[in-house]
Amino acid sequence: MAAWSAERVSLGGSWLVPGVGAGGCPELLGGGGVFVWGCGRPSPVGPCVGFSRRGGGAALLVGLGRRSLSLRASLLSGSGGLAAVLLALAWVAGLVARAAFHGVRRFELERSCCYSALLLDEERGRLFVGAKNFLLSLSLDNIAKQEHKIYWPAPVDWREECNWAGKDITSDCVNYVKIVHHYNRTHLYACGTGAFHPTCAYVEVGNKMEDHVFRIDPSKVEDGKGKSPYDPRHNAASVLIGDELYAGVATDLMGRDFTIFRSLGKRPSIRTEQHDSRWLNEPKFVGSFWVPESENPDDDKVFFFFRETAVEAQGLGKSTYSRIGQLCRNDLGGQRSLVNKWTTFLKTRLICSVPGADGSDTYFDELRDVFLLQTRDRKHPLVYAVFSTSSSVFKGSAVCLYSMNDIRRAFLGPFAHKEGPNYQWVPFQGKVPYPRPGMCPSKTFGSFESTKGFPDDVIQFARHHPLMYNPVYPMSRRPVFVRTNVDYSFTQIAVDRVNAADGQYDVMFIGTDKGTVLKVINVPKESWNNMEELLLEELEVFKVSPVLMHFFFSQQLYVGSDTGLAQVPLHRCSVYGKACAECCLARDPYCAWDGTSCTRYLPNTKRRFRRQDVRNGDPNTLCSGDHHKHRVAERKLYGVEGSSTFLECIPKSLQAKVTWTFQKHPQNPRAEVRRTKGDVLRKRLSASNIFRRFFFLTHTLITDFSTIVIHLVWYLIKIRKDTLPLAGAARPPNKKWKHLQEIRKGRNRRTHDGKPNPRAPRSAGE
Repeated sequence: MAAWSAERVSLGGSWLVPGVGAGGCPELLGGGGVFVWGCGRPSPVGPCVGFSRRGGGAALLVGLGRRSLSLRASLLSGSGGLAAVLLALAWVAGLVARAAFHGVRRFELERSCCYSALLLDEERGRLFVGAKNFLLSLSLDNIAKQEHKIYWPAPVDWREECNWAGKDITSDCVNYVKIVHHYNRTHLYACGTGAFHPTCAYVEVGNKMEDHVFRIDPSKVEDGKGKSPYDPRHNAASVLIGDELYAGVATDLMGRDFTIFRSLGKRPSIRTEQHDSRWLNEPKFVGSFWVPESENPDDDKVFFFFRETAVEAQGLGKSTYSRIGQLCRNDLGGQRSLVNKWTTFLKTRLICSVPGADGSDTYFDELRDVFLLQTRDRKHPLVYAVFSTSSSVFKGSAVCLYSMNDIRRAFLGPFAHKEGPNYQWVPFQGKVPYPRPGMCPSKTFGSFESTKGFPDDVIQFARHHPLMYNPVYPMSRRPVFVRTNVDYSFTQIAVDRVNAADGQYDVMFIGTDKGTVLKVINVPKESWNNMEELLLEELEVFKVSPVLMHFFFSQQLYVGSDTGLAQVPLHRCSVYGKACAECCLARDPYCAWDGTSCTRYLPNTKRRFRRQDVRNGDPNTLCSGDHHKHRVAERKLYGVEGSSTFLECIPKSLQAKVTWTFQKHPQNPRAEVRRTKGDVLRKRLSASNIFRRFFFLTHTLITDFSTIVIHLVWYLIKIRKDTLPLAGAARPPNKKWKHLQEIRKGRNRRTHDGKPNPRAPRSAGE
């Protein structure tokens, strides 16, 4: 026999199966005796397993998703302990086989990290990645294959100079590739930190998919100031439009001069006003996009999303606000004032808040990421943004949705102006000069052909009034998805619009700082104006929690982080089980029941037995004739006398609730079973229960539908008293040692008898 103990430990990186990640399997855990069983859950990865020996014992380490177990066995003299360990390893092998990988692929490069710049090229079928000292070209079909790489380190003298400036030679004084853009049909444009010497290069990739070209021409390497940050810890938001690069970045070594900078191209380089907190005040750039305003390209605007210290937050201390800024592509700067500076730059606050019952709102002020969802009209995309709270007391994250109409309306509203005895921020009530600051010079809205022809009063007004008074509110004035009181924060978002049988759904893939990806949709209740947030899946993509993840779409989800790359399929219908009810209850717009299995839903496919109900998820209607096909599985479980058990079953659908039914003990049923929070059942096995059978039935309940998931049969094993002692355990004292201990106790024992205790006779040698 082997005596087992169990404890929860943090999931580390020292597992012996590095190719298998941490999955989301439930477990059945015992205290004195441990036997674990998983009932399944949608997860892309399986458990991590490790085995070690210390002294006379053995430890079996099992990582189960965000949980982990350490199963320790003290080996007995003989084969009993080894048999127990082999039995546990056999169980783990079965668990690994059951926890399928479901198509998730990973990529890591030795001596590199920080895969922060991703660029999709569907025409070539490649994924271009910028990382530490490397540029990568990976296959879109399988990022683990067909790898091409360019080693692009910083020069030795730059690294030495960086080190002399007090920076770390290994973590700071290297080249982190932060920007990768398409430049033309044959070249990319990439920029890196270059050991605090920003540098950019043109990367040749060939003209066709068959051209296996991937190289940097040393003669085409140029200065990257104003394009890439100096410090690898700083973000860079950039967009390449035509042959012009627009970047929000720090342009000095100390990271104090933040600017929005236009470079490359034939037009002059333009930047924001330097060292003016009204323009930019310690910004953290998040993203940038180009959105056409009309059919005339002269009206096109570039939008920057960032967060900064708010100058208008008076009396609130140092507060952070989220911002959206706009500028015109054809801005050439002023003629006498704001020379080589933006004359069309405006910004306003981006609000994401939850209305309170008392009228006060809860604000999510830390903008983390934005995603532009294109619609049929390129001039009116939808803006999805991820926020977190800045408060140290209240922790939470939210996703808000904005329309371009609301954004444009805010920039056409009143300007923020500081006046009065207390210098309060109020709407500007005076005369706004013509042409209105923020308008692009074009024939659509005026007769000016260039910003250099703007009157001086327009330039001066734009210089002193870059902030708008009205903020941008989300659609419906509330977030589309909120999470509070959880141990993670949202960091990234990507959205895919999916056609389902009952309408269109925007599927949100939300990254967290714990390495997980949440798959979320909004479902209408009574109407499309009253939405219900629905968490479909929670995928654990990375074992080690990344600081930041980066998302890109191309029929699959590509995730970059500090530790590696991951390729996640958008639809994984097979994880929802093999029954019609399970497929329907999942409410995944990607999936439908085709009569035999849960498969990908294709709107154009003419199949008779396609069943899908995302809005209601009612299997009573769709699967009324399939109940007889569902067979309940039966599992045999074994426990050790005196052990405490922990049973947990996580259903395949995150919308399901679990209940348990069981055979009670006739004498003391409450002592046997105790429910705890989270639909969990615990039980302590005693000698009176030896070889009795216990039946546990778990049901998933959604609306009026319920089904039996599993039938457990429990057998109790009695431990015999003549079991051999554990190896390494303390041996019982022998009789001689026990006799000497009794004599010592007798000498030290105080009694009420006045006579002294008789002493033993002295030996002849004394």
